[in-house]
Amino acid sequence: MSEGSQKDITIIGGGIIGCSAAYYLTRHPSYSPETHRVTLLEASTSSSGGRTKDSISDPATLADPNTKWKRNPAHDGIAGGASGKAGGLLALWAFPSNIVPLSFGLHEELAKEHDGERRWGYRRCYASQVECRARLPPGFSSDESKITAADAETAPSKGLHKDHKTAIKALKKIGAPEDLDWLDTEQALVAYEGMGTPNNTAQVHPELFTRSMAQLAEEKGVKIVTGARVTAINYSKGGDSVESVTYEKEGNCETLPTTDCVVAAGPWTSRLLPNVPVTASRAHSVVIQTPTPVSAYALFTSIALPSGFPTPTPEKARGSKAAQGPLKRSQVVEPEIYARPDGTAYACGPTDQTVKLPLTNAEVEVDEARCDDIISQVGGISDELGRDGKVLAKQACYLPQGGPWIGPVGNTRGLTVAAGHTCWGIQNAPGTGKLLSEIVFDGAAKSARLGGCDPSRAL
Repeated sequence: MSEGSQKDITIIGGGIIGCSAAYYLTRHPSYSPETHRVTLLEASTSSSGGRTKDSISDPATLADPNTKWKRNPAHDGIAGGASGKAGGLLALWAFPSNIVPLSFGLHEELAKEHDGERRWGYRRCYASQVECRARLPPGFSSDESKITAADAETAPSKGLHKDHKTAIKALKKIGAPEDLDWLDTEQALVAYEGMGTPNNTAQVHPELFTRSMAQLAEEKGVKIVTGARVTAINYSKGGDSVESVTYEKEGNCETLPTTDCVVAAGPWTSRLLPNVPVTASRAHSVVIQTPTPVSAYALFTSIALPSGFPTPTPEKARGSKAAQGPLKRSQVVEPEIYARPDGTAYACGPTDQTVKLPLTNAEVEVDEARCDDIISQVGGISDELGRDGKVLAKQACYLPQGGPWIGPVGNTRGLTVAAGHTCWGIQNAPGTGKLLSEIVFDGAAKSARLGGCDPSRAL
């Protein structure tokens, strides 16, 4: 492609994948703001969807209330879904292996270039798997003297990164490192095993990272339009190329001429591209402010809850926990916990499919009972996360699953998808964005092989 060729590039989706695509399109050697128009369309006008009303509204203020990277009101809606409510774990041991090394390295480059340590909480960290036995919350009692082996092997609710965990029986029966002092290692810890070190594991604050990618892309010429819900991708008469994108904004229908369309709509992708197998499941999480900053660990837990502990919300339940009562026998749960450098810890629970995917992320429904489950479970193994902590946010999002799919869709010229990134979306976003920029400007991915991410394998 000649550098002077006119391109009208439309990105659908203001999550981390869409924002990373916008960033890397503007960093491609062929990009010129004079000949290449890049527009990012995000359906929502609010980043508070999927959070309770008493949740913190701007996480940037936690580390520095006067930061120049406070939320841009014009960008409300950016990172409003899973990209703003994820854990933010990065790892060379993530999947798919064909794009992970590229993306992990790009994360470090971005942090060095744009002060990511201060701007979006980038740091190297440890990842560990722990087997624990929860203490009963105040006001609850148990008839059991100990948990049976049969009970301990039961795990009805799985963590998001379950594919990376070691079987409980294979865990090393050793103590935790000394700096993991915010975990009750004397009463709660049963077994510990390291999974990742600062050599191969890192983290970011996903909402701040996504917002930064959007801002940096905008500074290079990308136009960001929020409240623009795409209703159709329009093709030529023969269907062999993209011609425009139609979207609704403030009750009006508008059409945007488009030569290249990148669909990065997360779990909403299949509504525009029904043949691309992207599915959705809801995930709840909480953010807890700890008395003092806790050491840099991501914990993949297996917690045995004793009888008498508050019963976790059943997968298909909806609404109040009032009818649940205490457990009659022990149960194993697997919340994940991520310590952050801003003095908070993030914890998430299992997914559910109780409530269907709404029209936009602004309408995501939070089941507070599921958030309360997470709070009581992590509080059962850590006073910093329980008795001495302060809950800052209760939230939910829809996790895009089924992929990731990255690349051209069928034989339609100018149509590209980047969606279905599972729980590794934040990790793989920079690599995805760079590959998309190469597909749009060079006609093919160059920095990594698409391999199993190629949509042609699913269509």
